[in-house]
Amino acid sequence: MLGIDCPKPCKGRWPTPPFDPRFPKQNQTRNCYQNFLDYHPCVKRMNRRGKSTQPCEYYFRVFHAPCPMSWVQRWTEIKDGTFAGKI
Repeated sequence: MLGIDCPKPCKGRWPTPPFDPRFPKQNQTRNCYQNFLDYHPCVKRMNRRGKSTQPCEYYFRVFHAPCPMSWVQRWTEIKDGTFAGKI
């Protein structure tokens, strides 16, 4: 996936993400960004608790479906440095 690895081996179908009422408009930029922000704290929380990160896979799939890969790559590169969101 262009330098972005699945948290686990990617299996099954990756359908279009379901409708999210927080983002009713056609422009899905905020949806991409928010699901990227939701994914990383979810993984950190689950790892801290010693639980499986499988529930976080939903966010991973949702932000990878509509987001351009160039955005995801850039956000991943800078998320530990000067990233604009709280992760």
